Amino acid sequence: MTEIFSYETLTWPDVAALRRDTPLVIPLGSGYDPGLLAESLGGPDSLGLLPAIPYGWRGSEVEVPAPALGVFVSNLLDSLRDDGFTRVYALTPQGIDLGLGAGQIRAKCGVRGATPDIAHRTSHVILIPVGHTEQHGFHLPLNVDTLIIEAIAKGTAEAVPDQALTLPAMPYGVSTHRQAFAGTLNAGGRAFEDFYGAVIDAFAARGFDRFYLLSGHGGNCSFFTTVVKCAGERHRRIFAATAWLYLSGPEGVAVLERYRRSPIGGMGHAGELETALMLHLRPDLVDMSKVVDETNFVATPNYYMDWVEGGSLIANPPWDDDSQTGAYGAGSLATAENGRLWLEAAIAEKVVHVAEIHEQHRRREKRRNAGYGLWGG
Repeated sequence: MTEIFSYETLTWPDVAALRRDTPLVIPLGSGYDPGLLAESLGGPDSLGLLPAIPYGWRGSEVEVPAPALGVFVSNLLDSLRDDGFTRVYALTPQGIDLGLGAGQIRAKCGVRGATPDIAHRTSHVILIPVGHTEQHGFHLPLNVDTLIIEAIAKGTAEAVPDQALTLPAMPYGVSTHRQAFAGTLNAGGRAFEDFYGAVIDAFAARGFDRFYLLSGHGGNCSFFTTVVKCAGERHRRIFAATAWLYLSGPEGVAVLERYRRSPIGGMGHAGELETALMLHLRPDLVDMSKVVDETNFVATPNYYMDWVEGGSLIANPPWDDDSQTGAYGAGSLATAENGRLWLEAAIAEKVVHVAEIHEQHRRREKRRNAGYGLWGG
């Protein structure tokens, strides 16, 4: 019988240790029959299921053009091939062609990850949370970014249900540093921008006009900036916004500083903050016996690494210049209680942002309807 394991809960050393002929599968949606999947792959001893892509295809909550989705998925599969895996596949509902050839398996699909009851909520801010599947040192799993941003988005939507609704968290983003440590995927910057531009296009065509793109992964942030700039030009009556991760505004940073135990450099990646949040959200996925603190980032006054990156320089040196384990920071100082406090603060920060997006849209629409400037021409 085939053993089916969850790729996203592995650590990067676990991925490095996998046989390279182990089949790895990225599903679009869920509800597939695992026995039939294993049979279609020849009944291997084991196969890895990666996190499901929750939307983007025909029949999901929001559909994007097949070429945009196809390139996005193809880049993810290529990430696995670059790591040496020889049997990688996208598992899709029947009737969908992503142009992947033998890399696509079609099957009957049950639950497709849809977000219920949004069709008549066009006056809400749509939260679009995107995490990632990437290495987080020896002690944390690959799905850290997704679990955290999912909790923040759900908490925000639950706090202000009359103002915001959330899509399911997308578990894939952009990692330009993926070669250093095993396990990290990369949707590709241009493909990521095209995919999320198409997501906003699709929702705008249905009458939605307020969007907040939430990232749980630093590598997504610059590409989200491009998305909101292009979308705002293309759809002149929407208000689309993003922000650097979470706990990055003045109030959020103040809460970080109030409770943190590590000095600057302790919260870069898989450090005190992310470890604390995971100890609160999913302690079963954290192995504190394997924490290795690494704070030896090559820091200069205008370029250093912490949660809110410091200095005026922007760069992207090789990840393994500064880390031997994949971590930047002091995960050993994390506590579940601080994780709870920081999660609450992150949700509160996003609630404020949702209110501002509504205010920005309302005030701008008032000007437009009054014929302000060129709107009166």
